[in-house]
Order: sequence, then structure tokens, then C-alpha cells
Amino acid sequence: MLLKLYLIVSGGIFFLVGIIHLLRLIYQWNIIVGTSVIQLELSYIGCPVSLFYSIWAGWLLVHQMQKKS
Repeated sequence: MLLKLYLIVSGGIFFLVGIIHLLRLIYQWNIIVGTSVIQLELSYIGCPVSLFYSIWAGWLLVHQMQKKS
């Protein structure tokens, strides 16, 4: 039960992070931390990586549920 909850929560968080990266790329949003500007190019890596982890968590969740049946 805890593994199922973990996969749902982590998959959801990774999905939201991936969508935010995608929106940042589409709308050219700047992120400023203190006096530093986070480069937009980091979202080109962050978007597919976080979406991959989200898909992976979903796959593991389905696989885990099929294992119990």
C-alpha cells in the first residue's frame, strides 16, 4: 500500500515539474534566484527527464497492481 501511494505522489510531482518546464519553454519565463538568472536551456533537459520519471512511476504502478492480481 505504501509503495502504491509513493508511486502516485512521486509520479504526480514529476509530472507537474515536467509541465512547468514545458510552460517555461513555451512562454520564455525567466527564473531569478537572488541575483542569478537560471538559464532557459536547463528546461530542455528538465522537461523530458521529469516526464520520463513520471511515466516510469506510472508504469511501475501498473506493474505493481498487476502483480497483486
